[in-house]
Amino acid sequence: MVENPSISQVQALFFDVFGTLMDWRTSVARESRLILEPLGYQLDWLAFADAWRNEYQPGMEEVRSGKIPFSKLDVLHRRNLERFLPRFNVTGLPEAVMRDLNLAWHRLDAWPDVPGALIRLKTRYRIAPCSNGNISLGVDLARRNKFSWDAIFGSEIAGDFKPKPRVYLAACEALDLAPEQCMMVAAHSRDLKSAAECGLRTGHIARPHEFGPNTGETGPIVPVDIAGSDLADLATKLGV
Repeated sequence: MVENPSISQVQALFFDVFGTLMDWRTSVARESRLILEPLGYQLDWLAFADAWRNEYQPGMEEVRSGKIPFSKLDVLHRRNLERFLPRFNVTGLPEAVMRDLNLAWHRLDAWPDVPGALIRLKTRYRIAPCSNGNISLGVDLARRNKFSWDAIFGSEIAGDFKPKPRVYLAACEALDLAPEQCMMVAAHSRDLKSAAECGLRTGHIARPHEFGPNTGETGPIVPVDIAGSDLADLATKLGV
């Protein structure tokens, strides 16, 4: 049983996806190489993945600030791809190649601890991603990595992106639960701080190598209800 009274009433766990569950960096580097190397490109593939990811928050901020209407992450990823490709001297790609390259984000691999830990957590909790990714992206990642979600909450549910409050609250409402009955699980303290401000419980897991060796959070830098060294450790601390 969970001994922490602050989380004893939690019925659902919501998960950040990119970085928390998925090793986006090496996955995008691999997929980009598989697509572009046969076309004659020899790039620093990890730097390529990093450059794409560096456009992630600025792209979403255009939506969050109201500069542009809500757009699915697939659409933003494509816009971001077109923005940074010239920096790598990649030009003139056929449309079919651009589409396939953009779908690299649908072919990410999970961190090794994730699939087994999710199976354990589902024995007690309802589990679902609460992601900035769109639903089709979440479905493809789930099928690839054999995640058995109870629901998939993509950004279309709220029509906005984290850390806007509506994203967290829409997920709670979809399961007919109060915020305090839900826990946001993430490897990013900013995400958890925003979830906590909406009344959700929070669980942090360390992903110290998310952006490369020793680049990610080794622990939370904000108060959280529970923290684990990875998702398997968090599951143990939750008593499953």
